[in-house]
Amino acid sequence: MLNPDPDKLLKKHDKLIHSDMMKVSSHVQRESGEWIVNTLMIEGYDVAFKYKRKKSYKNLKGQRVNLTYYADTEKVAGMNIELMMVVRIKIA
Repeated sequence: MLNPDPDKLLKKHDKLIHSDMMKVSSHVQRESGEWIVNTLMIEGYDVAFKYKRKKSYKNLKGQRVNLTYYADTEKVAGMNIELMMVVRIKIA
């Protein structure tokens, strides 16, 4: 995964949000076709943060991370669920 400078990303895409030193309270990885879908829960937030990777990644539970993400919705069981799609993640 490329990790470009978050400031460049934020200038280019106005809907992106960057947050530093966020503590991961839960990290789940599951296969979806040829991708590994990672779902993070962050302390103080009631919304899931999702990203995809080609390979499994070490467990981030308890780690502090810097995230660049945008708000999105996903339809689950006929209901729209709010989530955050991560475009950049880096261990702080």
